[in-house]
Amino acid sequence: IHFYKRSNSSHTMRCWVLASLAVSLSTVSCFYLPGLAPVTYCNNPDLTTCTSDIKLFVNRLNSEESVIPYEYHHFDFCQADEANAPSENLGQVVFGERIRPSPYKIAFGSSSDSCEVLCTKSYVASNTDDQKKVSLLRKGMFMNYQHHWIVDNMPVTWCYPVENGQHYCSTGFPMGCYVDKKGNPKDACVISRDYSTADNYYVFNHVDIVISYHDGKEEDWGKYLNGAKGGRIVSVKLTPRSIAHDPAQAKEGKCVSDVAKGPLAIPGEGAVDAEITYSYTVTFRTQNEVKWSSRWDYILESMPHTNIQWFSILNSLVIVLFLSGMVAMILLRTLHKDIARYNQIDSGEDAQEEFGWKLVHGDVFRPPRKGMLLSVFLGSGTQLLSMAGITLVFACLGFLSPA
Repeated sequence: IHFYKRSNSSHTMRCWVLASLAVSLSTVSCFYLPGLAPVTYCNNPDLTTCTSDIKLFVNRLNSEESVIPYEYHHFDFCQADEANAPSENLGQVVFGERIRPSPYKIAFGSSSDSCEVLCTKSYVASNTDDQKKVSLLRKGMFMNYQHHWIVDNMPVTWCYPVENGQHYCSTGFPMGCYVDKKGNPKDACVISRDYSTADNYYVFNHVDIVISYHDGKEEDWGKYLNGAKGGRIVSVKLTPRSIAHDPAQAKEGKCVSDVAKGPLAIPGEGAVDAEITYSYTVTFRTQNEVKWSSRWDYILESMPHTNIQWFSILNSLVIVLFLSGMVAMILLRTLHKDIARYNQIDSGEDAQEEFGWKLVHGDVFRPPRKGMLLSVFLGSGTQLLSMAGITLVFACLGFLSPA
C-alpha cells in the first residue's frame, strides 16, 4: 500500500512538471542576435515585413601613414543629427570605431538619374577658421586618410583593378589625393589622368553608390515582400570622384556627375577661396547569383592576406608538441628516479628522510588561503578558454559572419 501511494504521488508530480513545461513553452519567444539577422528591403513603406529606408553610417577615418584615427566630424564634411547614433559594442570601442549617422538619404529601388547635392562648404581666404578647416583637409588628403562607411551591417567597398588583371575591394576609400610639386601623383591620384596638376589636392567630393540585392523570388523569405519590389542587400560598392560643380547649380540643389566636368583642385599652399559641393548618385541592380549568407565572399576573396597560412599553423603546432614532449620526458625521468630511490630504501632511518616528490606531499592536500578566489579564477579561466576554443573551431568551419 505504501509503495502504491509513493508511486501515485510520483506520477502526479511528473504530470505537474510536464504541464508546467508545456505552459512555459507556449510563452517562449526567440530573437536574432543584433547584426546577424538579415534585413529585407522593399519599395513599399506601408509593409511591416520589410523596410524601405536604407541607412548609411559613417565611421572613423584612419590612415596607414598615421596611428591616429579621427572621427568623421573632425573634418569639415556634411554632418547629420547624431541624436540617434547607434551604440558601439565593446569590440568596436576597443578598435576605435565611432559609428555615426550620415546625411545620405537612400530609399530602396529609388535610383537617382542625376546626382544629388548633399551640402556645400564655403571657405574664405581671409577667415582664419575657414583656413584651419582647409589645412585639416589638406593634411587628411596628404596622409591618405580613408573613409569607412557601413550599410546593412557590412562595409561599403571601393573596388579597383590591380596587377595581373585582378580586382581588389577595399573596405575604405580616400577622402582625396595629392600631386606633389614635381607632378608625381600620390596614392589615389594614379587612378585618373585628370589628377595631374602639380602641387594640388583633389577632394573626392562625389561618390557613385551601386547597391546590389537578391530579389528573393526563388527563396522562402521572398513571401514577406507580398508582391512588392524588394530584396536583401548583398553588396554596396562606390566609386569616389572629384568634380568641380557649378556653384549656381549647387545653390539650386542641382548638380551634374558627368565625366567631362573637371576635377575639384585645391592649391597645395597658401590661403584660398574654395567652395566644395558634396554630391552622390545611387544605383540599384539585381544580383541573384549571390545569396545573403555568402555576401562577404567577394571581400574576403579579393584580400590576399585573408588566406589561411596552414603551413605556419602546422609549424607552430609541431614546435609546441615537440617542446611539450621534451618537458614530459624530463618530468617522467625525474619521477622514475625518485620512485627507484623509494624502492631501494630498506632501513627505517632512511625512510624518515624525505626527498624528491615527497617534499610536496604535504602541500598537495593543504587548503589554500584564498580558496574562493582561486576557484573563481579557475572557473573564469576555464570558461574563457572554452569559449575561445569553440569560437576558433566555428570560425575555421565558416559558421561565423565577418559582421
